[in-house]
Amino acid sequence: MLRVRNLEASYGALRVLHGVSLHVAEGEIVALIGANGAGKSTLLNTLAGLHRPSGGEIEFQGEAVAGINAPAMVRRGCALVPEGRQLFAPLTVEENLLLGGTTRFRFRQRAAQRAALAEIYDRFPVLAERRQQLAGTLSGGEQQMVAIGRALMARPRLIMLDEPSMGLAPLVVRNILQIVVTLRQQRNTVLLVEQNARAALAIADRGYVVETGRITLAASAAELLHHREVQRAYLGKEYRRIDEWGR
Repeated sequence: MLRVRNLEASYGALRVLHGVSLHVAEGEIVALIGANGAGKSTLLNTLAGLHRPSGGEIEFQGEAVAGINAPAMVRRGCALVPEGRQLFAPLTVEENLLLGGTTRFRFRQRAAQRAALAEIYDRFPVLAERRQQLAGTLSGGEQQMVAIGRALMARPRLIMLDEPSMGLAPLVVRNILQIVVTLRQQRNTVLLVEQNARAALAIADRGYVVETGRITLAASAAELLHHREVQRAYLGKEYRRIDEWGR
C-alpha cells in the first residue's frame, strides 16, 4: 500500500530525514519507534503532504505521490492523526468531526457526510453523547477519540497516528491502543508513531527503529520486543513480554 524509498526532508539547512526507506502492506499495523527528535513526526508529516520532501520517492497504492499536498493525500485515502491532537478547541465535537470530511465530501453530499458521522458515533458512543460539547473541554482520552474520528471521517485506507498516547493516563492509553487494534480488524491499515515502544510493538505486526533521521533496524514486532538493543534503548529496565493487546 505504501512504499518509501530514500526519502529526504529538511527544514531550511537542517536535514532531518536521511534516505528513509520503508513499506506498509495493506491490513498491517506498522510501528515507528525511536527517541524524541529522531525524525518520526517529520516522516509522518512528509508522507501526509504537510511537509515537502527534498528527495526520494513515496508511492501510495501504486501512485507516485511525493510532493503532493495534504488535501490531495486525504482524497487518495491517507489520513493523519497529528501529534497533540490539534483540535479546534472553541468548536463542538461534531464541528471538529465534520471538518475531517471536508476533502472527502462535496458541499452537496450531505447524506454521505451524515452517514460517515453516524459511523463515528457508532464507533465512539461517548462522542455521540458529547456532540455539542466544546472540544477543548473534553478529557485527553476523549479528545484523542475526536482526533481519530476526524481522520476517519475521510474514510481513509491508511491512517497514520502520531503519538496517540501522549499525555494520557495508563488506563486511557490501553483504551486508545485497543482502538488502534480495532481499526486494523475493520480493514484499516495503520502506521503508528508511539513513544511507548513496548505498547506499540505489542499491537503491531512489524516495526522500524528510527534514529537521527535514519531507519536503523526493521523486523517483526515480536523480534523487536526481544531485541537486546531495542530493550536497552526503548523498553527500559522493567521490560517484560506483553500479550494483553492481542493481534
